[in-house]
Amino acid sequence: MTELELKYGCNPNQKPARILMKDGRGLPVTVLNGRPGYINFLDALNSWQLVKELQAATGLPAAASFKHVSPAGAAVGLPLTETDRKIYFVKEGAPLSPIACAYIRARGADRLCSYGDWAALSEICDAATAEYLKDEVSDGIIAPGYTEEALAILRTKKKGSYNVVQIDPDYVPDPREQKDVFGVTFEQGRNEFKIDESLLQNIVTKNKHLPHQAKIDMIVALITLKYTQSNSVCYVKDGQAIGVGAGQQSRIHCTRLAGQKADNWYLRQHPKVLGLQFVEGIRRPDRDNAIDVYTSDEYEDLLRDGEWQRVFAVKPEPLTAAEKKAWIATQSGVTCGSDAFFPFGDNVERARKSGVQYIAEPGGSIRDDHVIATADRYDMVMAFTGMRLFHH
Repeated sequence: MTELELKYGCNPNQKPARILMKDGRGLPVTVLNGRPGYINFLDALNSWQLVKELQAATGLPAAASFKHVSPAGAAVGLPLTETDRKIYFVKEGAPLSPIACAYIRARGADRLCSYGDWAALSEICDAATAEYLKDEVSDGIIAPGYTEEALAILRTKKKGSYNVVQIDPDYVPDPREQKDVFGVTFEQGRNEFKIDESLLQNIVTKNKHLPHQAKIDMIVALITLKYTQSNSVCYVKDGQAIGVGAGQQSRIHCTRLAGQKADNWYLRQHPKVLGLQFVEGIRRPDRDNAIDVYTSDEYEDLLRDGEWQRVFAVKPEPLTAAEKKAWIATQSGVTCGSDAFFPFGDNVERARKSGVQYIAEPGGSIRDDHVIATADRYDMVMAFTGMRLFHH
């Protein structure tokens, strides 16, 4: 099959819509269930490239949670801690494979932004991954294959309409890319730039000690940024993106947005949050929204009389601004990646407040000396990659 008709394009008024192969080859994707749309396939094909590259670079199973052509989260398949199981709401005793851990961590980076996501797996989807995904609000999934049990589970989602796409893992696209904008065709070479440990050798700070885990985190950050709408900044810890700032016009706004998301991720591990007692049978999205409001400056909206009873079995004590600040100050070992150079040291200052100790960015600013000096002030390790990773 060389083309597939879609329901409509980005919006219902944009018809006709289809995906097709201009070179006459068969499509590298097969729809096993559902009817994916235009945006679904944009997410599917971008997210597949991310996880495929991430596994190739790290040797670990990889997963991504995509929304509107940018990752809400990405991760490699490292085991979950007991705290991870709690904050990602894994069922007690649930068996977890490495690829299931990868997706749970990718989705857990930003559970609000992952609402209605497109999931991507670098390996065959197994029953453990499908069981977790079954209970989440999601639009679809792409993977190189599915076990019979996993496919049966996924086909029960959304009253049988859940989108399941299989991709040929050996598919190699044309080295040139084209797209039309306002009737004008744009063409460029595909971004085949390889991201691996060899990219991290130019350490420009006084502190040059880059642990193995920090190298993996830098690779996770950089490959995530390669498929994130620019400008973009990504915070990573233990092989998991914990904050992605996408599509901002200002670099510092990217850094602040990603940092705020990283702070929110860490606040979900605060004892007060872990101790929240929810009403029986609360829906996952309602619970996630409640946690987001509880940890925000708008917590009073949630804790007022007549409102908290809808969510909590017991009214929680507020998580004060002082408590949040003190908790975030204990965060450490975080890596920050940027798809283009930091033009000012203020990006480093903001990253430090979210526990960043390692930074990977292209370098090349006329103020590189100031950026490096700011990193040195906090004994950070900064690697200049020499390669911009814009994605549009």
